[in-house]
Amino acid sequence: MEILYFAWVRERIGIAAETLEPPVEVATVSELLDWLAIRSPGHAAALADRSAIRIALDQDFVGFDAPIAGAGEIAIFPPVTGG
Repeated sequence: MEILYFAWVRERIGIAAETLEPPVEVATVSELLDWLAIRSPGHAAALADRSAIRIALDQDFVGFDAPIAGAGEIAIFPPVTGG
């Protein structure tokens, strides 16, 4: 699956995207974030405060309990604000 990082999430991790295959026991967004957080100190810093990030699976906003099976793209980004 393609994992995309935006805004300060991308800056902390140091890359805009990566293609990964999580282990089969990683079934939800929350479990994916836990798994990603151990990949590097940048991942850990970017994903430490779950209240400060949002997730989209295949361009649809989802909660942290959403299943990731079958997702082709997961986007991780800060909350979007308007002005």
